[in-house]
Amino acid sequence: MAGARVVLDTNVVVSAHLKGDGLERFVCDLALAGEFRLFVSRRILSEYRGVLGRPKFLLTRSQLARTMALIQKKARLVEPNTRLSITWDEDDNKFLECAEAANADFLVTGNKRHFPKTWGQTRIVTAKKLLLLWSV
Repeated sequence: MAGARVVLDTNVVVSAHLKGDGLERFVCDLALAGEFRLFVSRRILSEYRGVLGRPKFLLTRSQLARTMALIQKKARLVEPNTRLSITWDEDDNKFLECAEAANADFLVTGNKRHFPKTWGQTRIVTAKKLLLLWSV
């Protein structure tokens, strides 16, 4: 399981910032430490930046800049060449596109109902499920 290829939904990254002792934070920390291979696309980075920058999340500009710099340094950037229309929320398709381009093992989300159970070789899982699989 070490070295699994993962894509993180924005809700996982936001939860990691809001709840420092939560499972999402642990998954993000493992990904940033290299235990998982984190993959992003430009569209995902843009969404991370936009959502984390919302005033309700209370991140300062410097905190946001540090977070984004760390993600960009640690993640592998892929450029999906296929546009999908699979999810009922059109904005969620970018995560499946990234997972497909990265040959990801897992797409980690807090909203599994927004996605199919799998997409190609990618399993759609919660942070809890990923950690259960990782610890085996």
